[in-house]
Amino acid sequence: MSPRGLPGTKAAVTGSGPGGRITPDDIRAQAQELAGDVDSKVESARPLLMYAAVGGAVLFTLAAFWLGRRSGRRRSTVVEIRRG
Repeated sequence: MSPRGLPGTKAAVTGSGPGGRITPDDIRAQAQELAGDVDSKVESARPLLMYAAVGGAVLFTLAAFWLGRRSGRRRSTVVEIRRG
């Protein structure tokens, strides 16, 4: 397959094995390279994600509190006692 995925065409094979064949070590090295890129992006985005998670938790807590108070006011019964 070609780099574009078109059947019937051959792509140049560049591996470290005999005849340019791709070896398991080549695959491992490529996987480590991709994992390293992802890890660096995650590390750079971690502080922002932490702030967003804390803010979301605070908003969720406030919304639950507000909705609970509102629901409690609607369901509460006022009893009036008159003497007379």
